[in-house]
Amino acid sequence: CVFLGLLLTCAATLCSSAVVPEQTVSLLFAQTAGDLNEFPKQGETVVVNPWHYLHRMSMNRLMIASTAPFMGSMGPNPSDGCMWGLPMQLSWLLNSGRLADPTGQTTCGVETENRMCISPNSWWACQNYFVSVIPFLCAAEQGMLGAGIQMENPDGFGDYCSTYADCSAKYPEVVAKWDAFYQGLKASVDSTLPDNEKKDALLGLFWDGQMTSMRTAAVCKDKQSSYYPVETSFANNWMISAEYVAGARFHFNLENAVMFAAPMPTRLLKEGDNPPDIADLTPEENHTLTTFSWINRIDKALLGKLVDLWHRAMCSVSTREKGRDMMVQLMLNPAYATDNFVSIITEMIINC
Repeated sequence: CVFLGLLLTCAATLCSSAVVPEQTVSLLFAQTAGDLNEFPKQGETVVVNPWHYLHRMSMNRLMIASTAPFMGSMGPNPSDGCMWGLPMQLSWLLNSGRLADPTGQTTCGVETENRMCISPNSWWACQNYFVSVIPFLCAAEQGMLGAGIQMENPDGFGDYCSTYADCSAKYPEVVAKWDAFYQGLKASVDSTLPDNEKKDALLGLFWDGQMTSMRTAAVCKDKQSSYYPVETSFANNWMISAEYVAGARFHFNLENAVMFAAPMPTRLLKEGDNPPDIADLTPEENHTLTTFSWINRIDKALLGKLVDLWHRAMCSVSTREKGRDMMVQLMLNPAYATDNFVSIITEMIINC
């Protein structure tokens, strides 16, 4: 696919670059802010509009750039940092129409009119808010970016927080986890741990922040009523799949982020869509939808215990490495023998 090819080319280019580069049109990095001073200001306060795609993507770009000097254990290149899944997710949401207003009451996010608009009515945009805005404000508070930042949020949407202090009051656990991640990053510079253990520890802190954000996004639940049931089911399955990725402390460097984003469904699902037989989606997209559904069905059959079993199995650096390999096979290899999944997890638990 052209999208995947462009991004892989970009990843190769990035390996010889000392800074975060301009990305392909899919990410629109070339149009985003490379410095806080490029945002509007009110006095000394930087004002960011997280309901405009370029502003929200700018936050991702700045987080990647500001954390890159502390990511040496992840690999030698700027593309090796662990935060590349965030811009890749946002890009997928834009290109698949999932940031648009699902109620149809506004033209926010509509391709032909206001594509860069992110709708506060979108469940996907709401969920993404918690993995973009809060870590960005925490990065600033922890000295990664500079302080004095405020979000410009629409009236009537009280679940969204606008400053570090506001987010700390509303979502203290989320803020504490992201603060711990940035503090861990800074402390890792002087750590004497081997790089593989240092990397594993940092990924643990990162996924603590990411999953706490995603679980807190339960406040977005009511927004799912504007979607067809098949899209809502996919969204819920997508959230559950994140538990497995997080448990294995998956390293979303640029290459892995591209790899996992490529087979995601490129449009909202609608009535009559029945994976793996959705004609206008690719076999890879159909496989992704089927896999997400399969994981959820197995979890329900085990009375919700599969996630717990998985987390118990991910008890060491070595089992997490095996877990990451399993997730790659499960998500990207249609020939993978899924019937062995539970037995493999059980065997891994025994070795813990």
